[in-house]
Parts: sequence; structure tokens; C-alpha cells
Amino acid sequence: MFTKPLFRFVPDGTRIRFMNGRFAGLAVSAVLSIGSLILFFHPGLNMGLDFRGGVVLQVETPQPANFSALRGALAEAGLNDAALQAFGTGKNGVLISLESRANAAQTQTAINEAISALNKAAPGSKILSTQAIGASVSATLFAQGLEALGLSFVMILIYIWFRFEWQFAAGAVTTLILDTTKAIGFMVLTRIPFELVTIAAILTIIGYSTNDKVVVYDRVRENLRKYKTLPLRELIDLSINETLNRTLGTSGTVFLAALPLALFGGPALSGFAWIMLFGIVVGTSSSIFIAAPILLFLGEKRLRRTNAPVKK
Repeated sequence: MFTKPLFRFVPDGTRIRFMNGRFAGLAVSAVLSIGSLILFFHPGLNMGLDFRGGVVLQVETPQPANFSALRGALAEAGLNDAALQAFGTGKNGVLISLESRANAAQTQTAINEAISALNKAAPGSKILSTQAIGASVSATLFAQGLEALGLSFVMILIYIWFRFEWQFAAGAVTTLILDTTKAIGFMVLTRIPFELVTIAAILTIIGYSTNDKVVVYDRVRENLRKYKTLPLRELIDLSINETLNRTLGTSGTVFLAALPLALFGGPALSGFAWIMLFGIVVGTSSSIFIAAPILLFLGEKRLRRTNAPVKK
């Protein structure tokens, strides 16, 4: 009973003709990406503290920090925008992040209210430092975040180009750009704050999606050597079907691992986790319906020169 897996997402030997839906897949992806770009410009991203500026309080509580009690006290004080995060090696360090107010006086009032709420929830707490994040620092962080995203695309392009032919690299990078635009549209619709941790989530999505596409591409390359006369459309369909269980199994495992973070991770982790969940679904589907059709269009006359008839 242990010679075969006990569970499979799809039966062995499937022969689903994915490439028959290539035009529909590309059209839907294009519409979603264009819509996401429109949302990016209006109403735009919900910039978080890292990119909008604000104040960060470093606090040490006398007992291990009770984040639920601290959040409740801050909410009672009207500081619903306050974000809490643990820091340091112990359990007593807390970072309280507050967004900038209209002027310095209102910002100072918010700081005083946060300190009062802190003393109410955890009497005897110490304010270790108060740091302001100005507009210039926020602009620098935003520019560096975009540079990180751009550099990741360039490095992936180089990696896949060296590992495969240029048609594979072009298909992968184009698909990753489309995946990223959809993630941005998702953040605009859900109003998840765009922060440094959000950029980390997008980079994680890019890495995961790249790995998923390399799995399919590896099988395509193997089958190009194995089936010398099989038309490229049928060969890509065969490769996707052969890797479908692995693709769905990996995606399902990562999805289930990230789901508890989204549901129970709190404000510090939920945004990261929801973007991850969205990216897993988009990245998995794009490997089949976006990256593979682009590879077919770019490589039909270069990767496989054959006059063999194509089944319809």
C-alpha cells in the first residue's frame, strides 16, 4: 500500500489540452493586469508607515508583552492605525508604530495618547526611544524597494536564459511581471498597507513562481529531447500534465502553511500572508495558462521545427 502515494490531486496519465485555452488565458491575464495598473494610479496603494512616514516607539514592558491587551488599549485611545511588533531577543520588547498626523502638534498628541494607553495596559513600561521617519527616508525606502524588485527580475532573466533558451527566459519574466501587477491590484482592492514587509512578500511570490515555472520548463526540455517529432503544442500539454500533481501538491502545501498566518497572524503578519496566498494561486495558474502559451508562441518555429500535423 506504500508503493504509491495515498493521495493525488489529479489522476495519473491525464491528457488535458491546456493549450486550447491559451488565448483565453492570455486575454484574462492582460485584462487583470491592465485593471491592476489602473488601480495603482487611482485610487493607488495604501502606503504604510515605512513609505508614508511616522513615529516608532521602542518600548520595554515589565512582563512579557501582551499584544492583545496593548492593541485593545491603543484602540480605546482612538489609535486604530497603531501597529505593534516584537523586537529584541526577549519577550518584553515592543515597537509601536504611529502614522504621521497633519502637523507636529497632532503627532505629539498621538504619541502622548499611545504612552498613556501603554501605561494603562502594562504599568511600569519604559520608553526606550522615539524615532521619527521623515518623508525623505520614506522616499529612499520606496526607491530601494522598487530597485529590489527590478533587480530580482533581471537576475531571474539571466538565470533562466543561461539554464534554458531565451524563449524560456522571456516567457518566465513576462509572466512574473504580470503576476506582480496582479498582486499590486490585490493590495489596492484589499487596502493592505504597502510596506517593506509587503515588498518581501512580493519577492517571495516571485521566487516561488519562478521555481514553479522551472519545474514545467525542465519537463518541456526533457520531452524536447525525448519526442523528436511531437508538435510543440502537444509536447507542452504533455509536460504540464506530467508535472501537474507536483505543481498542485507543492502549491497546496505552501497554501496551507500560509493560511494560519493570514487568519491568526495579527496585523504584523496577516498582510504578508494574504499576499502570499494570492501569489500562490496566481503563480500556479500563470505557469500553466500564461508562461506555457508564451513559450509556445515564441518557440513554435525555433524550439521544434517539424511538419507533423497538430491535433485540434
